[in-house]
Amino acid sequence: MSAGGQLQSIAAHALEAMRSAGFEHAQAHASLTSLTELNFNDNEPSLLRSTEAGKLALLGIVDGRMASTELADLSPEAVAARVKSLFADAKSAPQDEGNAVSSGQRAAFERGPKEANNEALVAAVSGLLDYRQQATPKFTLAEGAAAHRYRRFHLLTTGGSEIRGGCGWYELGMLGSAREGAKASSISYGGGFTQDLGAAPAHEHFGLGALMHETERQVHTQLLGDKFVGDVVFQPGAVADLVNWLVGQLSDTALIAGTSLFKAKIGEAIAAPLFTLRGRFDAPGVLPLSADGFVARPVTVVEGGTLRTALPTLYGSRKTGLAHVPTPGGGWEIEPGDAPVADMVAGVERGAIVGRLSMGMPASNGDFSAVIKNSFLVRGGEAGPALAETMITGNMAQVLRSIVAVSRETRDGEGWRLPWLRVAGLHFS
Repeated sequence: MSAGGQLQSIAAHALEAMRSAGFEHAQAHASLTSLTELNFNDNEPSLLRSTEAGKLALLGIVDGRMASTELADLSPEAVAARVKSLFADAKSAPQDEGNAVSSGQRAAFERGPKEANNEALVAAVSGLLDYRQQATPKFTLAEGAAAHRYRRFHLLTTGGSEIRGGCGWYELGMLGSAREGAKASSISYGGGFTQDLGAAPAHEHFGLGALMHETERQVHTQLLGDKFVGDVVFQPGAVADLVNWLVGQLSDTALIAGTSLFKAKIGEAIAAPLFTLRGRFDAPGVLPLSADGFVARPVTVVEGGTLRTALPTLYGSRKTGLAHVPTPGGGWEIEPGDAPVADMVAGVERGAIVGRLSMGMPASNGDFSAVIKNSFLVRGGEAGPALAETMITGNMAQVLRSIVAVSRETRDGEGWRLPWLRVAGLHFS
């Protein structure tokens, strides 16, 4: 039997076992993920390995009470035992009218490379190590890997949904720091997903080469000095934090709790007209399948600064009355602008280029305070020294409204494609 046929059989057997146990509604999601990876440590290739791991995710509802679980042992005996305990868990769970499973969803997906190209993995690691040695010798590639993943899955529900398929992609990521004598930079990291590792030299993927150069510049840092209010040019890695916060504001937890700043703002302007956020559900490593068993259709979340939709799951929709918008939990892109990054920096009289934010969750009103990492001072439109022990404070909702430029350059990452954003009016200390 093929891998796809085995997964279908496992999911079908699990669903029937849940019906027999007494579940009124159920979902079974069987998957098998193969991984081939070439690791590197301390500027040297280390280990080439291949693994395969199966998983079965189960969700069951009885009398409005829901429980869920995952297991790695996919044998009939293990599934039967887990279904029995899952039913007991569900019977003791609270009743909730929002609990439901998908119905009528039928789709098949197949995308990306199914098989690992070991030569491509070796070439990517060799290329990254060679580039480091020749172009950024003060930088140490402490750890990282080039990898290929292929995930095959089969999802079934008692509501008649059947979604199956496979998704393959390559990954390249690294972590390291730079050193000069007794001085060292902070740790930098980066990486992402791609369909084709050979489409560009390894250091050009996900801005890894630029990251190594910037990290070398961060060996010698400077304190900010006096406090001021200025502009920030956020690099894509920091922009991802803004996107994640916004998506969180539009998702179940904030919507149901009533803490979302935007629940009642659909159809209204919440960001600068330069800002458009869309789903990128065809990105490498992303399947257009939501965790609650729905096909994720293309969606524009913010268009020209105007909020077009919230993003509740089926459960969130049933609890809030908002339209259900299935999303896979990742895969976003901001529409690029027409400003070169160099021109964006040149327009900053006083501020910083920020590669990464180190902070906890913003307050419920969006206020935040963050240590800026991998960052450089800007004065009179000129990028200067790396910054140390510098913080910015502001409000995330205000950040969206204070975007004054969006770059035409973009950078891919782990399912996202984002530009640089210039934001005015942040407080430096």
